[in-house]
Amino acid sequence: MSEETISSFAQLALATPILKVIEEIGYETPSPIQAQSIPPLLDGNDLIGMAQTGTGKTAAFALPLLSRIDLSNKTPQLLVLTPTRELAIQVAEAIQTYARHLKDFHILPVYGGQGMDIQLRQLRRGVQVVVGTPGRVQDHLRRRTLVLDNLTGLVLDEADEMLRMGFIDDVEAILEHTPETRQIALFSATMPDQIRRIAKKYLKEPVEIKIKAKTATVSTITQRYWQVSGTHKLDALTRILEVEEFDAMIIFVRTKVATTELAEKLEARGYATSPLNGDMNQAMREKAVDRLKKGSLDIIVATDVAARGLDVQRISHVVNYDIPYDTEAYIHRIGRTGRAGRKGDAILFVAPRERRMLRSIERATGQEITSMQLPSRDDIASRRVDQFKQTITDTLESQDLGFFEEVIEGYQSEHNIGLSEIAAALSYLVQKERPLLPKLQDTKPAREERSDRGRDYKEREPRRSRERSPVRERELEEGMIRYRIEVGHRHKVEPKNIVGAIANEAGIESQFIGQIAIHDDYSNVDLPDGMPKEIFKHLKKVWVCGQQLRISAPSEQGSSEKPKGYKKPKADKDRGGHKPPKKQSGKGKKDRS
Repeated sequence: MSEETISSFAQLALATPILKVIEEIGYETPSPIQAQSIPPLLDGNDLIGMAQTGTGKTAAFALPLLSRIDLSNKTPQLLVLTPTRELAIQVAEAIQTYARHLKDFHILPVYGGQGMDIQLRQLRRGVQVVVGTPGRVQDHLRRRTLVLDNLTGLVLDEADEMLRMGFIDDVEAILEHTPETRQIALFSATMPDQIRRIAKKYLKEPVEIKIKAKTATVSTITQRYWQVSGTHKLDALTRILEVEEFDAMIIFVRTKVATTELAEKLEARGYATSPLNGDMNQAMREKAVDRLKKGSLDIIVATDVAARGLDVQRISHVVNYDIPYDTEAYIHRIGRTGRAGRKGDAILFVAPRERRMLRSIERATGQEITSMQLPSRDDIASRRVDQFKQTITDTLESQDLGFFEEVIEGYQSEHNIGLSEIAAALSYLVQKERPLLPKLQDTKPAREERSDRGRDYKEREPRRSRERSPVRERELEEGMIRYRIEVGHRHKVEPKNIVGAIANEAGIESQFIGQIAIHDDYSNVDLPDGMPKEIFKHLKKVWVCGQQLRISAPSEQGSSEKPKGYKKPKADKDRGGHKPPKKQSGKGKKDRS
């Protein structure tokens, strides 16, 4: 069946419970990668899919492979490998959604930074699908706590990213543990030689699919993004609402529950807001849209499905409070503004782990999305003062104030107080609930991810080995500790191997991993102060390039001498919006979005 003949998911031979979920979610027409991938995967073929992030890849492999799961078998039948723990969680959540009508279905994400005992309990209980990072999957295979004897399907998601992060040896080792009869789907934005070699070695007569990225023109819409850092998203949104001059706004979130929760919080902060979701009956949805059109409502918080087809010319701003799962959804979202030739604004909240999706969105729209800083305390104060002055002007022009003038004149003569002092006191009373000078702490912008140094950084091939110069280590930044790890040049380690292992196993996002200096038989790496003891203990056992890291802090390195450039870190120092993990938590840093 060709892509052109597939206009709905109903035409595909997916299991009935899967089709029911698709209808509930609101999916209508399969994306190109879905239309071309689902039929061969349902037929049991191996597949190579070349497509960018945000094209609907997860559904492309999850829907057909879920349709082939034997629910009576409680052993792993499908394994999905992803380069990062964040992607593993995202893919597992998506698969869980698609499988919600499959009785007795169980899925387990496995990644570093999560307690091993949690994963072991679930594996003993029985799961049909495992989604994980190569390092942690390898760890389970070594322990024999994960057995792949009954595996029927294997997905390599973002294979080029796994290569870039130094996991390709782990991927091959995992492939060697799988039955020869398993079906493999390999997805990659690019096809470097090493990925092509793996495909040739392990895939059998694969169907090859290449999806060209479509560019959508949104020339009437100004697009900006804020990189989520130390400030809570709700506080950040409130700052933006304070300063942005908008007529009406639609804010997009991912879940129905979030529409209600966020709308209630904005309503409590003084904004005329309503949710819009599929749980509301038709009359309630129509009432909310009508109020938005007439101006008695200024903000709607909506899901993608509920906002489909929404056409209100008043909408001047779209805020992507939660980043969409794919680029097509983003284009639909921002299309709610800038209609009929009018100008529109789109603001996107991006967590550090979501920057790849940001780049995919830029490719899809054909426009660079510029970074924005949150309004400062002075920006908000200036805006509030301007609004207050305008309120005074409007009141003087529209109201009969004769009675109040007599009251003020009487007070002035009785107390011998100047008019400006009386006006100041009244202004204080009027603005008491909303002070003109807000009590806010200005936040530092989040540090850019190291992988954003150049737009094509992630697509670069690994550099060939070359003669090494003596390693010169920079001064240690405040708030960082310099650790030693027992892997170096002679083990053929590269910085990407170290970053990948620490990011996945310790839960420290890559932009917060500092300088890495590789020596012949060891390396030094700078990490945020305050690493929980459990994470530190776990990192000692992590393997990189065939070596255990055996990480050690300065106090464990057999000498009282501090590492070169060492400065005593300041307690709780905020590095660009990042707070290092608290010592008592015993968990890796969690993203607050």
